Amino acid sequence: MRATIIHGPGDIRIEEREYPAILRPTDAVVRVSASCVCGSDLWPYRGVRPTKKPKAIGHEFVGVVESVGGDVEDLAVGDFVIAPFVVSCGTCPQCRNGVTVACDHLAGWGSTDEHGDVVQGAQGEAVRVPYADGTLRKVEGVSDPDAALTASLLTLSDVMSTGHHAAVSANVGPGSTVVVVGDGAVGLCGVLAAKRLGAERIIAMSRHEDRQALAREFGATDIVAERGDEGVEKVRELLGGVLADSVLECVGTKESMDQALRSTRPGGNLGFVGVPAGGPELPVGVLFAKNITVGGGMAPAHTYIPELLKDVLDGTIDPGKVFDVTMPLDGVADAYRAMDERRAIKVLLKP
Repeated sequence: MRATIIHGPGDIRIEEREYPAILRPTDAVVRVSASCVCGSDLWPYRGVRPTKKPKAIGHEFVGVVESVGGDVEDLAVGDFVIAPFVVSCGTCPQCRNGVTVACDHLAGWGSTDEHGDVVQGAQGEAVRVPYADGTLRKVEGVSDPDAALTASLLTLSDVMSTGHHAAVSANVGPGSTVVVVGDGAVGLCGVLAAKRLGAERIIAMSRHEDRQALAREFGATDIVAERGDEGVEKVRELLGGVLADSVLECVGTKESMDQALRSTRPGGNLGFVGVPAGGPELPVGVLFAKNITVGGGMAPAHTYIPELLKDVLDGTIDPGKVFDVTMPLDGVADAYRAMDERRAIKVLLKP
């Protein structure tokens, strides 16, 4: 089968790999219907994170179950499923507490499982899923979604769940004032999540017209293009002399964390979900002086999918609009270039 392999900075290739098969009774094999390129995939692509040897890449996909192991109880051949961005067993203490990203049997797509066996990357034609019952989420009543629904279901595997995690961690609720730092797919989904949770004023920090337009469509009431001191003062001006109740940090750099902290009012809340890259250390003295509560981290997408899925299926939210470009799997190198050059918000890949 065809699979996406990263060899080093800027070097993405489609190569032939062995088609996956059931190795253990808790496995399933899923034929990928759609996958995508994530902003965090750009860190190894740009060389920020080293690629020591060629490896499969991609961690977001939806698809159809092709086969199941003998111990799989909740899934059947033909089910349409969403795959969260990590493998989780569903039964360990962390999974039972809803923190599936800290599972005792955690594995990532494009790596190996706890037994040392290959787990395919999402940017390919098929994937073996360990702990299928604890990892996959079945989409009830859906077997062949159209393009728009497929796109929205795919966001639940990562970016919509991650944006929601930022909003929940920042204690967004009815009447909140919110600042979202980052206008990538996660930040835009953070805007949508804040709107869904009842925020009254949502300020999206963005310098790109296409992303500003989608942020407004998703619920942003204001756009701030300024950064640093000017950005903070613009937020203060928009909010009548105070800073935001809740701030969503959706980038993961030192600069974005600084912007987020400085946009949070004393006693406010900051939710961070940007994958750390560039040393976004928290200044404890600032947190102490301003009584800022900080939460977040990797989003437990498996835990969030049921409530978000309901809103996707009834049309309450349409996060799939973050996909502004669709490409065939064979064009994945172009997809990476388009996102790296910010010519695309997020690229959906069709095998």
